[in-house]
Amino acid sequence: MGLTQEKFAAKLGVTFPTINRWENGRSQPSPLAMEKVVSLLTQMSNSPKEALRERGQDLLSKYFPE
Repeated sequence: MGLTQEKFAAKLGVTFPTINRWENGRSQPSPLAMEKVVSLLTQMSNSPKEALRERGQDLLSKYFPE
């Protein structure tokens, strides 16, 4: 997607350290935050499936295993 953690955080309305903690497994996003992540990824891609494949699927699998 070409976004830094700082830019991604700004688009989500959270801080850079928050994104960094999520990515490093030191904390987990709330269900509401995950909804925002999925929504943002969907808006930034050509299709929801593409968005989930690029980044969202990893996060969803990590925090919401089937």
